[in-house]
Amino acid sequence: MKVLFVHAHFDDYEFTGCGLFELWRRHLGDAFSARVLVCTDGRAGHHFRDSEETTKIRYTEQVASARTGQYDFQWLRLPDGSVPREACLLVTRDLLASLWKAIRDYEPDYLFCPPLGGDPLAGIHVDHVSVAEAVRKVAYMINVPHAFIEEFPMDPGQVMPCKVPVILNTYDGYMLGANKPDFLVNVEEAFEAICEMRWCHQSQIMEWLPWVGRHKLHPPSSFEMWKDMMRARFARQNKELGVVGNQAMEAFVVTAWGEVPTQKQILQDVPFIDRGLSRFENLERFEAHHHAE
Repeated sequence: MKVLFVHAHFDDYEFTGCGLFELWRRHLGDAFSARVLVCTDGRAGHHFRDSEETTKIRYTEQVASARTGQYDFQWLRLPDGSVPREACLLVTRDLLASLWKAIRDYEPDYLFCPPLGGDPLAGIHVDHVSVAEAVRKVAYMINVPHAFIEEFPMDPGQVMPCKVPVILNTYDGYMLGANKPDFLVNVEEAFEAICEMRWCHQSQIMEWLPWVGRHKLHPPSSFEMWKDMMRARFARQNKELGVVGNQAMEAFVVTAWGEVPTQKQILQDVPFIDRGLSRFENLERFEAHHHAE
């Protein structure tokens, strides 16, 4: 099992999908490998540090999280070698080309990325939406070897077929329930590890998020206090999802952007799904379409 997590910012992984990845790692052992691809430079997310210092700190924190979570962390590199700028990410040809190459180089079975919000009342983050839109737009091109030949030259004699992954959307709290999930995973078993990976992002926890205001976050005085705060955060998210209680849950949407999976495939590959809380509406629609054909 190879999985790729593609998101905009440092710490997006820890707040949306790291619990499922941790369960896979524990249950599959050496048969599991994971990569987290961050698509911006992190320069904008601070109020008193300059952009260069902020980027350096955020990068170091993500490396610490990768060490804790035992996953491979990579920065997305544009064709000129630079990392896209945070807070103003746009869907350009270079962004599409870079994602195309990153996906082809890794050939994951599953790819996780942010959702695209269709509800006009839903809040959005420009970087999140740009990553989602870019993944959706480039998905068909994953197995098209010369799609970005100008940006990433390739020897025609080395062209090989490339696996197209199943593409899943993570839950985005900015949308406040507008992106309804197909399935939920109870990641309570990994709660401690989730808190540890999130704790690695100290400049966010202690400095930026308390200042920016929206998250109603106060700097925790200890890791134990941090765990209590994360328990309350899961309770708030569960309320958005219509789930009773404060157990650690992660939510996902199945797309038809890449390989179109069946319900049997998802249940086999993701054995941690809480079936009682999952609806699989998209999967039922996909399977109905296949039967019609």
